[in-house]
Parts: sequence; structure tokens; C-alpha cells
Amino acid sequence: MLSATAGLGYRTMRSADARILWKFAYNFGYKGVRSVQRFKKRLKQGITFPPFIYISITNSCNLRCQGCWVDVDKPQHMISFDDMNTLINNAKKHGNSFFGILGGEPFMHPDLIRILKAHPDCYFQIFTNGHPITDAVAAQLREAGNATPLISVEGTASISDTRRGRTGVLNRTLEGIRACVRHGLITGVASSVCQTNIDDLVREEWIDTLIDMGVHYCWFHTYRVVGPVPNGQLALRPEQVLSVRRFVMDMRNRKPIGLIDAYWDDKGEALCPAATGISHHISPFGDVEPCPIIQFANEKIQDNDGDIYKTMTESPLLKDFRKTAAGATQGCIVLERPDLLKEIVTRHGAGDTTIRQTAATELDGLQSRPSQYNPGNEIPEENWVYRFAKKHWFFGFGAYT
Repeated sequence: MLSATAGLGYRTMRSADARILWKFAYNFGYKGVRSVQRFKKRLKQGITFPPFIYISITNSCNLRCQGCWVDVDKPQHMISFDDMNTLINNAKKHGNSFFGILGGEPFMHPDLIRILKAHPDCYFQIFTNGHPITDAVAAQLREAGNATPLISVEGTASISDTRRGRTGVLNRTLEGIRACVRHGLITGVASSVCQTNIDDLVREEWIDTLIDMGVHYCWFHTYRVVGPVPNGQLALRPEQVLSVRRFVMDMRNRKPIGLIDAYWDDKGEALCPAATGISHHISPFGDVEPCPIIQFANEKIQDNDGDIYKTMTESPLLKDFRKTAAGATQGCIVLERPDLLKEIVTRHGAGDTTIRQTAATELDGLQSRPSQYNPGNEIPEENWVYRFAKKHWFFGFGAYT
């Protein structure tokens, strides 16, 4: 009987397009590891430039999700194709090959496929609700060959409609997933786990359903109480966060599907990707932010003639954020210590990067909440593949020492 990891490999080899597998293995796997090694080498020199950059290319979206921090109901704004080219080309000069593409809904950007095809030597993870992915779009993604759609599912049909502010949401999302699988794409499903969907999604039957559909990996992340209309009633309790962590550990050992998490290291100790410097975020306006839910910035991607390396490595705001966040908690400073985040923003006179221009007021209204940091209740990685990968390529990088 194959192990869960070997079973995932076998299933992926049989279901994904061969060219797409090669792009994944080389652009994301080999070059991604090499990028992290360069990142670690820079850290020893006191220089922080993230190997993984997440880019929200548009604020527009067809859905209206509860707790969304993006101005999806405001006039559309997009990062231009030329600015994306400049950003990606500059990052590539410093070893980067992986970029997360967010929104809004990324497929509402008319140049998304063009961007992918302009950089065949890179790999892109597209965070999407799946609704725009028809067979024609999936065929374009297959032709590009260098992107994995990560499609969000937020619960049952009724829960999805409530969470996402529209009707018929789940069925259209599932259609997008099936289109991706039909066209041999490496396909993922992401879920923001909260009080209304934890019992439906954090269970073995849902994992089996994803496997049966042909999904290759999934990502459970916990709901963040942020944005203009934060819903504290959806937030998980600390014991629920731990139960999700235990569930992920169990499924990794028993099911032929990848389970991704970004908030714990190989020893099960909490971390914040932005605090470690392994990732930062670009807004739809080109603002250089610590992470997607921190909508404050002083720099833009157009600064320094588009030299994102210079802009990020010399940013006082990013440097102070990493130092202050790491010194306060190994979890999420936005949730646990919004007061400290406010001090950082004030100290640097950081600008509100939202269209609504209420981010400062929202920050003032946040109350301290628990995040993934739960000292004394660490759950170490059990699967040796995940443990090895996290130990060498995704952990604290000395941020908390």
C-alpha cells in the first residue's frame, strides 16, 4: 500500500499534464528552493528581500464575502501589465521565481493570462473563487503551463451563499474546479475556516470528496477578523485552531492529497510569514505592504524606477514591522496586538492604502484576539516530507531568536 505522500505523487503524475508537471517541478520546486537559499544567505548579511511575493492585481470581485478587507465594491483599479512586468523582472534578477496572485478576483484582470505567458520561467499561484474558470480559461492556463489555481470553498451551498454574499456560489465554484481538473492543471482548494464551516470542511469526508474530484492540494487557513465589517462571531477559539492543526497532521499521514499551511514550522511552533520576511504583499495600487491584511504603506512598486529589491530592502516601515512583530508574538500581530501595529503605522506616518480610507479607524476598533500562537501546545510535524521541507525552506529563519 502506498504511503499518503507516494499516493499523492502517483495521483498527480496520472492526472496532471506532463508539461505542467515539469514547470511545477522546475520553476516552483528547484528554483523555489534556490530562491529560499538566496534569501537565507541575504539574511546573514542583514538584508531582507522575500523569496515569495504576493500581488493583488485588482480590487474587483464578483462576490461580496463577509469580512473581506478589499474594496471590491469600489471602482476597479488594476496593476498594469507594464508595472507587473517590471516588478517580476526585477524580482527575478534576485532569484525569485514564485508569485502569488490575489485580488479581488484575479481573473477580472484582463491581462492575467498575458502576464503568465510573459514569464514562462516563473510559477504563479492564483487565489480565485473559481467562477471565471470555464473550459476555455482552463485551456489557456494549460497552454501557459506555469500556474496553479487555488480555488476557495467556504462551506455547504447555503453557508457559501451567506459567507460570499451571492446565490449559487458553491455550484459555480465546483464547476471551476472540475474545469481545472479536466484540463490537467495542478488544482488546489483553499478554505477560510470559521465557526460556520469548521464542522463541514474540517473532516475526513470533505478530504475524500476533494480527492475524488481530482484536487491535488488544499489549504486550511483561519478566518481573520479584519476589514470594514469585521465579524468577530466567525473567529475560531484557540482550541478550534489546535483541532484544525491536528486534523491537518492526521490527513497528511493518511490521505494522498497535499495539505498546505503557512503558519507553523517543523516543530509546530507558530510563525508569521511577513514577520520572518519570507513574504510581503503588493496592493492593487502598487503599494508595498507587510501582508494583505495590513493596508498601510509608504512605498510603491514604481519607486526607485521600479526596483522592487531596493524599495523593499530599504523600507523603514517593513524593517520596523518585522522587528516589532517578531518581538511581540510568533502569531499574527494584527489579531493579537493591533495596538502595536497602530504604533508602527503612526511612527512611520504610513498611508492608508484603501479606497475607503478607513483603515486607521478599523485598526483602532480591533480588539486583541488569539491567533495561531499558543505556547505549550505545539504540534510538531509528523510527516517526514513536510518536516524536512519546513525545516530547510519554510520556518522562522531566526526571526524569533
